[in-house]
Amino acid sequence: MIARSLSLFGGLFVLILVIGWVMGAPFTSSRLVEAAAYALIALGLNIQWGYGGLFNFGIMGFLMVGGAAVTFISYPVNAVFWGSEGPAMLGRALLAFFVGALIVLAARQSHRVGITGKWKTALTVLAWFLAYVLYRSQLDPAAAYIESAAGGGWVGGLGAHPLLGWVFGGVLAAGIAYVIGKICLGLRTDYLAIATIGISEILRALIKNMDWLTRGTLTVSPIPWPTPLPQAYQAQGLDTATALIAARAGYLALAVLVLAIVVWLISRAYAGPWGRMMRAIRDNHIAASSMGKNVTARQLEIFVFGSVLMGIGGAMLVSFVQIFDPSSYQPINHTFLIWVMVIVGGAGNNWGAIFGAVLIWLIWVISEPLSKAIFDFVSTWSSHAGWGAIPDIEARSAQMRVFVLGLVITIALRFAPKGLIPEVVKRDN
Repeated sequence: MIARSLSLFGGLFVLILVIGWVMGAPFTSSRLVEAAAYALIALGLNIQWGYGGLFNFGIMGFLMVGGAAVTFISYPVNAVFWGSEGPAMLGRALLAFFVGALIVLAARQSHRVGITGKWKTALTVLAWFLAYVLYRSQLDPAAAYIESAAGGGWVGGLGAHPLLGWVFGGVLAAGIAYVIGKICLGLRTDYLAIATIGISEILRALIKNMDWLTRGTLTVSPIPWPTPLPQAYQAQGLDTATALIAARAGYLALAVLVLAIVVWLISRAYAGPWGRMMRAIRDNHIAASSMGKNVTARQLEIFVFGSVLMGIGGAMLVSFVQIFDPSSYQPINHTFLIWVMVIVGGAGNNWGAIFGAVLIWLIWVISEPLSKAIFDFVSTWSSHAGWGAIPDIEARSAQMRVFVLGLVITIALRFAPKGLIPEVVKRDN
């Protein structure tokens, strides 16, 4: 297995060199940074699915949360907003939220004063209604004011270091995952997948429509880098191309460092008693429960851990591209593609998830220009042969990415159904 892994990573390294030779260093360095972020996200899914057997099809929602978090933390301060009545209005909305939460909590505890049965249900429904009305009565005027010119258009950021935004993205994703897990982890596997899809779409709708907080479809740019930008290297006398490569190399080094720390921590945990317990729950949760393990609590734990990595990875991607655009998030790019990475690489194996992430991302990004080059060649030959040129080459080339990805999945699952680098469980004699 070690020889196979080394051979596959060696082949991947050769592929990277070929892409660098054909497409150029700036293109390749950019793709490698994105691949490192996707590798972190794939590790998050590998924890949830490969370690715990949890079907999470809401990856896109956690990536958006991470992107929104780093935007809020690192984007420069909006002085107009902070000098207006917006903060006070948002404070009243936040207070209304907590008051509403207390009303709902009191209704849920009404059995302590003798209110039970249908009366408790009716009281709880009424409490939810009152809490919603109270909260919206304060939030809607605040949102309308902030989105106006007097309120600065939107809240803006805090102007802090982007690394704090990465951390906040993970923490925010963890909080949302905890709430989702408390609600959904008791569901059967297929229902859990459906529920996470729905929650992901809810998160996307919220982020796209909260213009006062995220600017919605108006986008936010430029988002600061955690490392020096190319302009900083140009100021030192480097030419544009060299400065671009140097800046991306610095960003890549930071991303790889974060990835290495995460891999080390996960590997240490999975090789110990915690990992054996997770494998037992994944393989037979009924048997694990009969042995006294709190299956639901452990599944919630692993669901939160995986979501943290997704939130951090989403923040890394947004920081790198320097733009937060909620409209750019699509399920095929930010959920399905991650699943393909883990399945092709090898679920339950950290190195398999990393290999699959880098390989699939490179195939995804080079398949379009490669297809375009092939279509251009065939179109030129076809024109000389008198058959006419191929129409809509740009659109056809973009669509070929899905075809190529499907072909890769088919071939990989045909010859390596457990992944190219499958999980290896060492059993004690």
